[in-house]
Amino acid sequence: MTFNLPDLPYAQDALAPHMSEQTLNFHHGKHHKGYVDKLNDAVKGTDYDGMELLDVARRAHEKGDTAVFNNAAQAWNHAFFWRCMSPATPVEPQGPLAEKIAATFGSLPQLRTRFIAEGMARFGSGWVWLVEGTDGVLDVVSTANADLPQTAGLKPLLTCDLWEHAYYLDYQNARQAFLEVFFDHLVDWDFAATCLNTQGDSNILAA
Repeated sequence: MTFNLPDLPYAQDALAPHMSEQTLNFHHGKHHKGYVDKLNDAVKGTDYDGMELLDVARRAHEKGDTAVFNNAAQAWNHAFFWRCMSPATPVEPQGPLAEKIAATFGSLPQLRTRFIAEGMARFGSGWVWLVEGTDGVLDVVSTANADLPQTAGLKPLLTCDLWEHAYYLDYQNARQAFLEVFFDHLVDWDFAATCLNTQGDSNILAA
């Protein structure tokens, strides 16, 4: 199986001014593509050949195969990240997702505070996630570098990329400003709700 760079679910300029066309061009067309290309080179002719992307990441993590894991995980993380954003005016979470947010965090503003604080506390590169545990309880976690929550048995509902290439062209070193704009203007809560309702995490990107 050859992995392909997925198309963005919106035009490259659709998230402006919150995320510029230049950022999306470099982030999707250079960084994300680079992970996909390196992954294809790494798995060709190996036991990973023919496996689904998330399964490759999981297997490589189990084997301690760092090069394959990093590229597979980053390819998956980025594909998920694009889906977490929408150019539409954000609509607050509804239904079961809203109920779980209230039960765990108290309110959406309190989730916002926790999400941004977790993103700021992550030293260096990584990701901040809203996840659901196996007990059905939501949590906010961050992962280092390419790590993804599925390796810890957590289902991702939402993520924001904390690598500097995700925000430096638009926000320079102001990670907090980027996280605030992401949460207030870019989050697609409908997608997060779809992830919550999807059985298992292997099918999330097909939802």
